[in-house]
Amino acid sequence: MSSVAFARFWQTDLTRECFMSFLPKGDLQSLRLACKEFAADAAPILFKRLEVHFTTNTFSRRSRFSALERIGHHVRTLSFVMPHHSRTFLPPLLVPGTLEEVTFLYEPHINTSRPTSSGSSATTSSTSSKYGSPQMNDLLVKQYPPLFHAATDVDSFFRAFSALPKLRHLQVSCPGQPAGQRYRKDIVDYALISVRLAIETANPPYLEALTLAPIHPAAILHLRPHLTIGSTPASSRLWSRIKKLDIEMDSFEYGRDQPSDHLKILHGYLQALRSLEDLRFHWIGNKGPCPLALHMEPCTSRPTSLLCSNACPDSSTKSSFRPLKFRHLKTMFLSNASLDASQASGFIMSHRKVLHEFQFDLCHLRSGTWDDALAPLTHIIGNESWKGKQEEVMEVPLVLSPVNEKTQIECVQEPMWDDVVRRSRGLEALRKVGLRTREMVPEQVKRLLRTARVAWH
Repeated sequence: MSSVAFARFWQTDLTRECFMSFLPKGDLQSLRLACKEFAADAAPILFKRLEVHFTTNTFSRRSRFSALERIGHHVRTLSFVMPHHSRTFLPPLLVPGTLEEVTFLYEPHINTSRPTSSGSSATTSSTSSKYGSPQMNDLLVKQYPPLFHAATDVDSFFRAFSALPKLRHLQVSCPGQPAGQRYRKDIVDYALISVRLAIETANPPYLEALTLAPIHPAAILHLRPHLTIGSTPASSRLWSRIKKLDIEMDSFEYGRDQPSDHLKILHGYLQALRSLEDLRFHWIGNKGPCPLALHMEPCTSRPTSLLCSNACPDSSTKSSFRPLKFRHLKTMFLSNASLDASQASGFIMSHRKVLHEFQFDLCHLRSGTWDDALAPLTHIIGNESWKGKQEEVMEVPLVLSPVNEKTQIECVQEPMWDDVVRRSRGLEALRKVGLRTREMVPEQVKRLLRTARVAWH
């Protein structure tokens, strides 16, 4: 290719971007180092997705932070990865000599580099303790690893997320939590608190998608915007703009004899995301309950008998949860769950005006049938034609046979459709279609043809 032809090819945005979209990451890196012009064109594609594996020096090194500031405006998707392992385990805090356990109440502090009103306030803020008191600081520095102090450095998280002004999609991955550590806070939980506080403070205006895959059940406690560590009344303002949510959560035992605090936290977290349009939830491992209808889950309902005789008897029959209601939900996907038919039908019925597509994958019905679960479709469509369509799709076999090149499908040979499309101006020509061809028209098309406002042009 001549230099003139290559220049024309490269100066065309569509061909250039299509060409670079097929290049491997290594070739894009080499292309970026070729010259300044190639670097300017390859950087938006090369740094569109950024994956960060959190370590002690991830956000503390000045060189890494300077590099993030140079490429941060290209990042659209950020993947934050911090798996559970032996180094993230936190032992109890003990007083030297007495071996008495100390309770540590974490209160995060973030400094957004705002100018102070007086010199005294600046001196006070600079000498204030990070963990509340000098004694607690001394215990944490001596007994906890440097990874813990990096995870609680909220200022470094804030500076990192402030360098991503066009962030649209945040992915959080925290795999590998042992089942025995489910009720013990470790370094991963402190890092999640710092991520949430940094996102709320940086407030990226284009953030609209959130992926939590995979995560442990307690992660929702530290990511929810209300009633958690460091939350403020304005914390839910950012998360209410999330339109797409994808969760893959480790399953756990649940039931009337099992704790239900994780389910209550999950219900409150989903209730705070009011602008969801696409919701996908998958249980990892054993089948879990339906997170969309926890107000109807037996293990989260109030006891049927009250110990206090003077209490209101109606409170025993009411659920402690309010039903989830997403006013903009268009797509719902639930996988590997165990639910009742009434839970599925109740969710579909309450979202019938906005829900366009829903899917239950690897789901088990504890009571009822799938006809009962999908009964709201009869109310939405107006008849039970969806049942016949389902049976027809499942029972019609697929037969493959050799076809001669000269032979054509019989319906294609009929010139009737060509005449209709070419000559018709209304519904009169459609009424002349034969009965045999009319049976081939889908039910949706027939419904449109019955209306008087449909016209062919």
